[in-house]
Formats: sequence, C-alpha cells, structure tokens
Amino acid sequence: MNKRSKSSCSFAVPRRMKINNKVYFGNKPIFLKINKKIKYSTYALFALLLILPETAMPEPFFRQVLPGYQYAFPKDHFSHPDFQTEWWYYTGHLKSEDGRRYGYELTFFRTGIESQRKRQSGSAWVMRDVYFSHFAITDENKKEFHFWEKINRKGPGLAGAEEGRLEVWNEGWRLDAAGDSHHIRAKKRGFGIDLLLTPAKPPVIHGENGISRKSRDPVHASHYYSLTRIETRGEILIYGKPSDVKGISWMDHEFFSHQTPEGLEGWDWFSIQLDNQTEIMLYQLRLKGGNIDPVSSGTFIGPDGETRHITSSGFSILPLNIWKSKESGAEYPSGWRIDIPGQGLSLRVIPSFKEQELITREATYWEGSCSVSGNYNGIPVTGVGYTELTGYAGSF
Repeated sequence: MNKRSKSSCSFAVPRRMKINNKVYFGNKPIFLKINKKIKYSTYALFALLLILPETAMPEPFFRQVLPGYQYAFPKDHFSHPDFQTEWWYYTGHLKSEDGRRYGYELTFFRTGIESQRKRQSGSAWVMRDVYFSHFAITDENKKEFHFWEKINRKGPGLAGAEEGRLEVWNEGWRLDAAGDSHHIRAKKRGFGIDLLLTPAKPPVIHGENGISRKSRDPVHASHYYSLTRIETRGEILIYGKPSDVKGISWMDHEFFSHQTPEGLEGWDWFSIQLDNQTEIMLYQLRLKGGNIDPVSSGTFIGPDGETRHITSSGFSILPLNIWKSKESGAEYPSGWRIDIPGQGLSLRVIPSFKEQELITREATYWEGSCSVSGNYNGIPVTGVGYTELTGYAGSF
C-alpha cells in the first residue's frame, strides 16, 4: 500500500522578481497568479526552477568538479555552497524490540540559485538556495509505504545547511552532528524517526581521482562519498505509536555544479550491505535509446574498509520482473540478479514489496528496501539493500 501525503512549501519573493499576475526571472515571465502572502504554491517554485537552466544554470561562478579533489572529514560532511547542487541521503533498515522490520529514507537536497561569489547581500531573506526533502517509511510486515516531502527557500526557520558544521534542516526535519555520530529527525502525521547514527567504517570515496563520472563529457561529474555501514539506534513512530529500534544505515553525500547530461534517461542505483561486513555501491546510467553509459560504475568495500573501484565492464545487472505502478502508470524493473565476477559475487536483490514509489512535485521515482542473497566466492551470503530507480515515469 502506497500512501501519498501533501507537500510543504514556502519561500519569499526574490528582489529580481516582479509581481503583476506574472513572475519574472531575468526577462522570462512565468504566468502564475501568486498569493500575496510569502507562503504560496509549490507550483510557483517549481516553475521558477524549470527556467533556471536557461538563466542561472550552469553559471561559471559555481565551482566545477575537477580531478584531484582532496577530501577532509568531518569538514566534507558540511555544506558546500560553492557547488550548485548538493544532497545528503540517508537510508536504513530497522528492527523493533518486538521483531517488526522497517526501512526508511530521509534526504536533503540543496540547489543554488546564486553562486557564492555573487552572494553580496547580508540579508537572511535573499533567495540563494532552494531545499527539497523527502521522507519515507517502509513497514515491511504490513507492506505499507508512506512518504512525504518539503520544499522551502533558504531562510530562518525554513531551511538551510551550515558550511562550518554538520547542520542541515528543512523546517522540523533535521540532520545534526552529535560528536562523531549523526542525529537525524523527521516527523509527519503520526509517523517519524529520531535516530542516532554512528559510522562503523570510514568514509568511502567513489569513482577515481576524487570524482564520480556521470557521462563521457568530463564536465558531468560529482564529488561523491558514502558512509556504507552505520550502526543505528533510536525511535520510530508508526501511527502515533513509538517503538525503540536498532539497525544499520547508509549515507550518501554528493556535490557538483553540472546539469543532467543530454541523452540521459535515468539511473538504477544500489546500496548493498552483506552480513559478512562487506558493502557494494553500483549505479547504472540508462541512456535514451536503451543503452547503458560506459561510465557507470561502483565500489566494493571489504570488511576492513578497503575499497575497490568497479568499472561498467566489471558488473552486470539483470532485471528479473516488471512491476507497473497503479498510481503513475510507470513500469519499473522489480528484482535483479547482480554479478560482479572480479569480486566473486553473484547476488539476487528482491524488494521487500513492490509498492515503494514516491510521486513528488519534483519527480516520480522508486526507492525501496530490499533483501539480498547469493554467493561470495562460493560461500552463501545474505544482507539488505536499498534501490533507487529514476526515469521510468519520464526522463529524470
């Protein structure tokens, strides 16, 4: 059962916009009637973002992703406002004391509208960034999926991310540092999480030479790292009833300034956590016309934290079934066989259940909890994972 909830959106009108039953960004009008109050519809904000690629994107004053980036922690957990786009992405698997199992997703996205060099005004109300957040809970026992979203401009009490410490928020949904741990919180309509996440392994840098490629054109790349095994404990709220939970989580942090590569249809992304203390990240970039971009790649993480880069020729992903969404009409692959011969891995990744689709104002995509089984060098293994599928309900 997929239960959709309403979004939250608020932002103030930037100075460069004029209101006269039209909204202007530069010399481009958006034909929308706007509520005179500061808080108004998601569609106005989304319409603004649709024209940004022709106005503020890409902007040479945003920092570009270049080989040789030197990561430094905990600093790189913080916000990078000199890059245009950034996200903090948490997924995990939880178990309550009475044996019930849950998956969760909490994500914070930041999109810059003005580059760091152009941010001259000291006013907290100048519209510099827009923040999107998604929150989802998978109840594996009841086979229920709940999700919510928030969209806000940067501003006091609305949304933001700090450059000098780990603090990201969108209204009451928050990510904060707690010593060496991460504290995440989100609550909506009787559902919520309040979790303390303690990394069991050091950060894993994906790609090669500090960059993760997203197309053959080197401009399409990101700085991308993960915390691939995070011990998790805290509380989950289901229909207003709190339960103590424990489990493991995965965190992705990515920042870049490029736009979506031309010809990209979408991507299939996998995070896999095996019970033998190994992890795998894979992403497969699907091009319009059905081909796979050869820059698709992944990372294998051993029990000791040692990493190995996996090129597109080093793995295969075979869909096992198709599921058609009754909500969006999109057809998604559902269940996969993943082979990584160079690491001795042959795995089956199966969704906890099929109805884990998010239909948000920005995009429709599938992101869900999965179970994993298979063989590692001839030895049976099991585990858990999360899978993200974009572009099946239209180009992402």
